[in-house]
Amino acid sequence: MRLVRLSAPAGLENLKLVEEDSPSKPKRGELLVRIRACSLNFHDYMVALGRKPTADGRIPLSDGAGEVVAVGDDVHEFHVGDAVVSTYWPHWLGGEPTPATKTGELGDDIDGYAREYACMPSHAFTKAPAGYTHVEAATLTCAGVTAWRSLVVCGRVKPGDTVLILGTGGVSLFALQFAKAAGARVIATSSSEQKLEKLKHLGADMLINYKAVPDWGRKAKELTDGRGVDHVVEVGGPGTLAQSIAACRMGGHIALVGILTGFAGEVSIPALFSNQIRISGISIGSRTDQEDMVRALTAHSLKPLVDRSFQLPEIAAAFQHYKSQNHFGKVCLEL
Repeated sequence: MRLVRLSAPAGLENLKLVEEDSPSKPKRGELLVRIRACSLNFHDYMVALGRKPTADGRIPLSDGAGEVVAVGDDVHEFHVGDAVVSTYWPHWLGGEPTPATKTGELGDDIDGYAREYACMPSHAFTKAPAGYTHVEAATLTCAGVTAWRSLVVCGRVKPGDTVLILGTGGVSLFALQFAKAAGARVIATSSSEQKLEKLKHLGADMLINYKAVPDWGRKAKELTDGRGVDHVVEVGGPGTLAQSIAACRMGGHIALVGILTGFAGEVSIPALFSNQIRISGISIGSRTDQEDMVRALTAHSLKPLVDRSFQLPEIAAAFQHYKSQNHFGKVCLEL
């Protein structure tokens, strides 16, 4: 089979396409899956650049989708030919996370899915949504489940709520779709008028160009007639958190899912407790979360946005396209 290994020192130039023997037979409780597609995430990019250290020769990428080609003994949930998608935390099956469940991070702690065949425990996969292509399914593992847990599991979004999304990354676009499916209003931000127009086409109710309106948190609150938003899907981290707090209503919820602005920053603690704002730290989600999300996607006929797909040998070019931030939707690989 063909696969990609990241050689030390890490860097896009050291993503090497190689050929190795493919797994021949799954063990008890395992699936052998022909991986057909992967998607790229910020975590994968950090690993590829060496900013998140991993073992020499690691196979990258946390998101994989494909079809089952062999089933081990004692596996009853899956059958040969089933379309499946990986889970981000293969040991976090449901409930609240624990240190034990948050181990085995794909493409980091253990080998990921930039390979044509993968043999994994059956609980490391769920079935893909009906009618999805493998590329579409591959977008769900990280970005989709993160948005789902942010709004539905931890946020308990309901009809009539107002949701603020930041930018046009994969999590934000999924959050827009989930919010609209739940009957919520969406305020969307971007620095690009072209991307704002696309967000409007996707259903965003109100738009803010944060370059033209630096105090966009206050602007978001003004757009709710001064009440404040019910939920913020916060992808920036320290550099944007103060604005997200300013946008929130009293008792509002911020799902903290990213640190795109780095680690350093100041947070107004008095603003948090005086307004009783709840912050949830989100690190993807469980297998149960993913299964619930898949049912919702199927019920609402929701499809993810895919910006562009590359072939496996073009993985470095795919990361360059991801780095450019010119994409709108997920950047994927087809195998």
